[in-house]
Amino acid sequence: MPGYGYAAVAKSKSESWGELVRDYLRGRPSLVRVFVLVDGRHGLKESDHETMRGLDAAAVSYAVVLTKGDEVKAADQSARVVATLEGLRKHVAAYPEVILTSSRTGDGIAELRAHIAKLLAERGGGAD
Repeated sequence: MPGYGYAAVAKSKSESWGELVRDYLRGRPSLVRVFVLVDGRHGLKESDHETMRGLDAAAVSYAVVLTKGDEVKAADQSARVVATLEGLRKHVAAYPEVILTSSRTGDGIAELRAHIAKLLAERGGGAD
């Protein structure tokens, strides 16, 4: 649910969406990994850490995908990835890899697909 934390709805509605997601994740033992989409222009925000703390508590493995990489200056991209990796150190269920992507240019998409393919190969086929 990308952006649900920023949706223009009542806080109670947004919180109920968060609860719905947590309940869904808790009931999915076959779930291999969740991908947390983070706006690469800004890096990790408190709302991202809140989401990750919930995933940590549910013992759900997750990886961070930085989006909109084409909008991050080339000189700043490595620093953004390093800062994100540093932020992940506080989170026990975080996979220690960050993929910077751009849907506009296609950068990072092959790496993301390779990550998913590796998960499927290790799992022996399908996943949720």
